[in-house]
Order: sequence, then structure tokens, then C-alpha cells
Amino acid sequence: MSKVTLPAVVGNTLPVLDELTKTLGVPRDIIASGQEIETAWNNLPGVMNKVPPALRTEGLARMCVAVVAGLFDSAINYIWNSSVIELREKVKRFGLPVVEQILSKSNFDEQSLLDLKDSELLSLCLKLNLITEDGYFFLDQCRDIRNNFSAAHPVVGKIDDHEFIGFANRCAKYALGNENNPIGVDITAFMVAIKGTNFSEEQKNQWVQRIERTHEAQQYLLFGTLHGIYSDPASVEQSRVNALMIAAEFSPHFTPKAKSDLINRHHDYIARGDEKRHKASQQFFERLGMLSLLGEHEFHSLLSNASKRLLAVHQAMDNFYNEPPFAERLLQLSEQGAIPDTVKEELVTAVVTCATGNAYGVSNGAVPYYYKLIQGFSPGEVEMMLSLPTKNLVVSNRLKTYSTCRSRFKELVKLIHPTSVPTRSSSAYAHWSR
Repeated sequence: MSKVTLPAVVGNTLPVLDELTKTLGVPRDIIASGQEIETAWNNLPGVMNKVPPALRTEGLARMCVAVVAGLFDSAINYIWNSSVIELREKVKRFGLPVVEQILSKSNFDEQSLLDLKDSELLSLCLKLNLITEDGYFFLDQCRDIRNNFSAAHPVVGKIDDHEFIGFANRCAKYALGNENNPIGVDITAFMVAIKGTNFSEEQKNQWVQRIERTHEAQQYLLFGTLHGIYSDPASVEQSRVNALMIAAEFSPHFTPKAKSDLINRHHDYIARGDEKRHKASQQFFERLGMLSLLGEHEFHSLLSNASKRLLAVHQAMDNFYNEPPFAERLLQLSEQGAIPDTVKEELVTAVVTCATGNAYGVSNGAVPYYYKLIQGFSPGEVEMMLSLPTKNLVVSNRLKTYSTCRSRFKELVKLIHPTSVPTRSSSAYAHWSR
């Protein structure tokens, strides 16, 4: 960015101002004093250097002329007008059709933008994340100063050199110098694409990039839209796949606010008794690895049902062929957060029973999942596992009856690291690991 160096003109203009006011017969103090003009002029390059060269337009040139003439009330008007023009341009670059969707207003065009009051423009820019909350606060103060102390309206008082420089600095920093300009996502086009054909990798990446470039508020809106599409029973499979594909790109970096919004949507389904959307929403959270966010009660329910289904399949016909997908699902669920205490015993019993097998053997396809589950047992779960042989359960009866089951159980115990074994279970561990 090229540096601004203003010409040394103050020494030449001050005598002119003195002569001009004297000739017109008006007090010299109707305009800024020579000392104020000189101070403002010397500080002006620091303000101008915060403004990108492309925005150093005629408005800022007029501001400089006004400063050297001691007309600070005109100078603040010129830089304020330049700031308003640039904020309008930021809104246009964001996308007027997108603003229309966000505001839920029809026919929000360029004239609608021009018709906005300055206060409304600032509020819109804050909503679109085109200015920060700090920027909004300081620019709104500038708006108030401009309305009461500039040449645009009858003034209620005068501002001095320091007040002018502060005003100009805020405009330069928060309106003109802020080059961050997110581009909004056309929600209508996004919905059409999601509900169209399956995304190619290139198409998915294009939408991910667009969502990354937009502001957080619209991102939250889009994440909610993806959740809604996935949870809608009327959505076709390709739409649900596309929605999940996009959501998965952002889920590892969801902010607390994004997570909170999705949880609230999920709980709305429960409150309305919408069972179909509730189940689909659970699956959405599961696929994104966020099941633990739904609360201990729901996580318990999912793990409990998965454990029951696994044990039911294990005790049914052709269990060796049917167990693997049920074992895999239980593993995937267990990896999504800390296992609630209320379901630990049920899960441990199901896993160990199936991994121990029956008189005919064990489901080889499911064994890798069982091993991972057991290796991930907490000390409390290890204690539950080691106590199973002493209880009146299917697995304990098999251990008493079949040597092959005892051998497999011993192999399972050897998967446990000694440091994970609670003291009160050490004798049982020593017995089975011999």
C-alpha cells in the first residue's frame, strides 16, 4: 500500500485565511485556528494510510482541502459520505439477492439500499458481518457526530483538531480500511443444488468454499438448513447425502453457537413429538461424530438399543454372518463420547458375551470390533467384565460349560493392560490372564 505524504501547504494557506476573514469582516475563529489546522494536517497522513489506495477518492481529496481551510465541519462530512458509499459497496459485493433472502424482504435492490438511512445501513452491515461490533459502536458514534457537528446540518457546536482526527480515524479504520468483505451464499441456489444430483467432489468443494467465505450468521443458517434437509422424511437420499457431505466438512470446527443451534433444532423435534425427524436427526449427529452433544439420556438410549440388537442377533440364527454390522455400529457409537454409567454394564455384557462366542465358535468378522471395544474399556468397565463369570448370565454358563469359550475369554482378558485393572479385580485378572 502506497504511503501518503501531504504537501507542506499550511504555511501558505494560513495567511490567506487570515486575510479572507478580515476582508469579509467576520471573526477569525469561525474557522479552525492556525495551530489546529497544522495539528490536523500533520496527523492526517496517518489516517489516510489506513485507507486502501483504491478508496482514496475525490471525497477524501475534498476532506483534505476542507482541513487545510479550517473547515472541520465540512471535512467530517466528506469522509463520512465516503464511508457510507463504501459500506453500500460492501453490501453490494456481499450480494443483494442474498441480503434479500436474509432479511426476508422481496425486491431488495440497489434503490432499496440507497433508501436506507445511515443508521439502518450500519445495522445491516453488522448483521452481515461486514463490520464488527466494535466497528458498529464507533461508526454509530460518528454518525451521531456527523448529524450534529457537520456542515450537512445546522451545527450545535464546533469540533477541534483532535476530535476531527478521531472521527476520521474511526471512519478509515472501520469503514474504509476494513478490507474483509465476505460474499453471501445464494440460499435459493444452494437449496436447488443440494436437492439436485449427487455432488461431485468438485461441486462439493465449490459450495464448501462459498460457505467458508460467508459470515458466521449465514453459516449458522446454512448448517441449520443442512440439518433440516437431512431430517426431513420427504428428502430423497441424494439430498440427504449431499447435506451430510457439506456438513461433515465443517463439523470438526463447529463453534459452540453452531452446536447450540443444531441441538435446539433437534430438541424441537422431540418437543413436537416428530419421531421421524427425531430419529433422522440422531443419525445426522451420529454421522458427524457429535452424538454426545445430545445429552446423556439420548446417548444412553442409543447405546442401550445397539447393545440389545447386537445380543439379539448373536443369539439368533446365522449369527456369525449377521453380527459384524451390529458390532461395528456399537463401536462407532461408543467412540462418540464418554459412555454413560447407566449403560456401561449392558454394553460390557453384550460385547463380552458375543466376543466369547458359543460352542460353535465366534463371528470372525465381528472380532476386530469386539477387540477395539474391549481395549477401550475404562477401569470401571474392566471390573464389570471380570465379574461376569460369577454372575448368572449366558456368558458365565458358557464359560462353565465350554473350554473353547474359556480360552476365548482368556484372550479377551489379555487385551486389557494391567494398569487398567482396579485393585479389587486384580485376583480375577490374574486368574484369567494366566
